[in-house]
Amino acid sequence: MQIFRPGADTIARVLLASCGAIPVLLVGLAYGIMSSPYATGENVTPNQPIPFSHEHHVGGLGLDCRYCHTSVEKARFAGLPPTETCMTCHSQLWTNAKMLAPVRASLAQHKPIAWQRVNRLPDYVYFDHSIHVAKGVGCTTCHGPIGQMRLTRPAAPLTMQWCIDCHRAPEKALRPRDEVFDPKWSLPKKQEELGRKLMAEYHIRVDHLTDCSVCHR
Repeated sequence: MQIFRPGADTIARVLLASCGAIPVLLVGLAYGIMSSPYATGENVTPNQPIPFSHEHHVGGLGLDCRYCHTSVEKARFAGLPPTETCMTCHSQLWTNAKMLAPVRASLAQHKPIAWQRVNRLPDYVYFDHSIHVAKGVGCTTCHGPIGQMRLTRPAAPLTMQWCIDCHRAPEKALRPRDEVFDPKWSLPKKQEELGRKLMAEYHIRVDHLTDCSVCHR
């Protein structure tokens, strides 16, 4: 007497294979979600109290990044401009513009503008703007085509893998120091050749750049 149907063996094999495949698929799905823009916030534009346009101020007027981000060359944080920096121009230009009302209120009330952070790293990650700038890493390398952004958005995932890829092969991104703040700078055809030359000039060694203590202190 036959207890199992002829296809039972096939069904059993499929079920056994599924038991092994499903955990792998779930791990892959979780990894995909965590590295997706949904989790990293890449290309997601946060709401700001003022619709500040880098396209206008940087790409159009040609303001240097350091005019607003004054500590980028000497500190971990690039810094946000105080209201007085905004009012250097806007006490004379667009003085009654409705969109600039929060700027005028900030100055009158002596309260800083509540900007929303665009690029955010976990608290357990150590990142120093000054060392990257000093070693020839340009603003657009991490922040994307900032001079073309009407509203600022994250242009890179800023994941651990993304950072490690650059630390393993910095020659792919390095540029001359006098080009670091140029939003229109683009990679030359022989970038890796230039990058290796700059690595030697800037005394960059990759043998320790992926040590845990470099980013986790």
